[in-house]
Amino acid sequence: QWRLPLNSSPGKRFGIVSSLDFTPIDAQRSAMPTIRDLVSALRRRDGVDAALVVGRDGLLIDGDTSGPLDPDGLAAYVPPMALAAAEMGLAAQRGTFGLMVLEYTGGSVVVASLSADAYLLVLLQPHANLASLLFELRRHRAQISALV
Repeated sequence: QWRLPLNSSPGKRFGIVSSLDFTPIDAQRSAMPTIRDLVSALRRRDGVDAALVVGRDGLLIDGDTSGPLDPDGLAAYVPPMALAAAEMGLAAQRGTFGLMVLEYTGGSVVVASLSADAYLLVLLQPHANLASLLFELRRHRAQISALV
């Protein structure tokens, strides 16, 4: 099990995660985090409706959603979107695709490239702290990429 720092605000009572710190608990220093740990940490963040790890073929590797969301259906949309973003980056001479944010009236969608084999899809409610999530994804990019 991994220590996931909690908010010091009232959200702490509800187990709302404010960080993606994958530091192992002292008694379990030899344990390695898993994709499931990543998905779980993301889903516990306030305002996150879904966290999915998706293969480059559009198949769901692991994930968790709330409500009536279809994880397999969502996963199928990720590779073509990421491919279009990657092509835009090359045409605009901005380098390789890393992450994109899409904003809708009902919330935001974050798609990040984890490795040559996988993407991360996170669905957020309008009140979710998008900036904090983006900071944590960037801060822990190497650790997250090592999971897949």
